[in-house]
Amino acid sequence: MEEIELTHGEKVARSKKQMMWFAIVSLIMMFAGLTSAYVVSRGRKDWVEIELPEEFFWSTGVILLSSLTLFLAKKAILNNNKKGATILTVITFLLGSIFVFMQFAGFDSLVSEKIFLTGEGSSVNASFIYVIVVAHLAHIAAGLIALLVMTIRMLQGKYSPTNILGFELGAVFWHFVDVLWIYLLLFLVFAKDIF
Repeated sequence: MEEIELTHGEKVARSKKQMMWFAIVSLIMMFAGLTSAYVVSRGRKDWVEIELPEEFFWSTGVILLSSLTLFLAKKAILNNNKKGATILTVITFLLGSIFVFMQFAGFDSLVSEKIFLTGEGSSVNASFIYVIVVAHLAHIAAGLIALLVMTIRMLQGKYSPTNILGFELGAVFWHFVDVLWIYLLLFLVFAKDIF
């Protein structure tokens, strides 16, 4: 059997990809813990069902669109279309920002319904919704920072069809937080029917 020797650059790339996947698995475990606690808490006598704000649903379309634009940005880099890649990454950043705005609009809707994280008007369910969504938003913020760095590096001419690792790592993280939101939303919608 022939052993293949990796170059230093290939070893570094492989290490960075492994670290990204390690981080993603850690985040999956964190959100699995939160959603498991949600399921266990549903049996409490003080559990109150809460209708999710429509902004959470509309924001899902925005985040899905942002995944599409980032996918197209990567294709543009691979086709050596730096201008197209930059524009698409900026659009992805803007869509991510709109997603955050819509999530906060959802919080405003909850507050207008007198549903709070703590204090009077709070419930176990409300607290879980706030904590889960805010935890996700923290990771969206990290993704937005990554998108900003990716855009700056593109403007500096750092990415090319043969030098795309940083972009790929940022894109993997962004797609992960997109898929994570879809899971969380579906979980919050259907948990009452399943558990």
